[in-house]
Amino acid sequence: MWMQLLRAAGFPPIGNAFPRDWKTTLKDANPSGFWESELRRGIYYKTNPDPKTGTYLFPEQTERHAVKVFIPGLTKTDRAFIGKVIATVRPWREYVRSVDRLYAIERDARQAALKGPDKALAPPVFMNPVIEWWVENFSLISDIVTRRYPFFMVAYDSVLDCPEQTLRSVFEWLGDGDVEAAIKEVEPALRTQDEETGDEAKVSDVDLEVGVSEVFDALYDRVVTQSSLDQPFVDRLNQANEKLRERIEEAAKDLLKRRLERRRLIHELRRGNEELCASEENPDEPRTRSELP
Repeated sequence: MWMQLLRAAGFPPIGNAFPRDWKTTLKDANPSGFWESELRRGIYYKTNPDPKTGTYLFPEQTERHAVKVFIPGLTKTDRAFIGKVIATVRPWREYVRSVDRLYAIERDARQAALKGPDKALAPPVFMNPVIEWWVENFSLISDIVTRRYPFFMVAYDSVLDCPEQTLRSVFEWLGDGDVEAAIKEVEPALRTQDEETGDEAKVSDVDLEVGVSEVFDALYDRVVTQSSLDQPFVDRLNQANEKLRERIEEAAKDLLKRRLERRRLIHELRRGNEELCASEENPDEPRTRSELP
């Protein structure tokens, strides 16, 4: 959303509004596109220079450019490339429903596109979205406190419900850009999730530790009301993170294990396909030792 607003306001975007498989996988999730690039993983030595083209982005040449960087990528980004950061925060329950919906869309579309033996391939695996929401937002705040770059945390609902007030505040802070053009770009009708079901919504089978969900809600409320993250509240965040530490570590280990297993299956599947093609081309040619499992 913010990439579309910044582009409308006159900031040159970096990235592609429509990924290569957008029409078959993600169009229903965001008809206006995503404006993503490899830099979403961060602007650092693995992405700059571009590993495919060798093109290097210089900090002084991109000061006014807008680029989408996911939170894990932001924490890796070289400080020289961080001018001002606009961070959009969603309510954790709404985030979980949105992510579940996005993953389902991608999974169904990719499964439908697979052919032959690839049909047996399991879909990509992800961290539990409740834990992911917390880990990313907590790491964002930690990174801001540590590296002290200019930031503006914006509530997702505030942009859609009060676009004029919210965007005028953000662009006044930016000190640049056509705020009127950005306001016209806001499309509340594109909201894909609705928070009407409130606290009763069943968004996950995770039973959070005592007091943790209250901290989650309080964090989002601070963003909505633009209240400061004072030391007493930062202490609450640290306490909540400590309560979740064991669960976070277990989730990270489980995710790594499942991804390694999926990678192994992909390797075996591809090797099986290569051997099948080779045997069909040379049916009488014996296999060498290196081709045996």
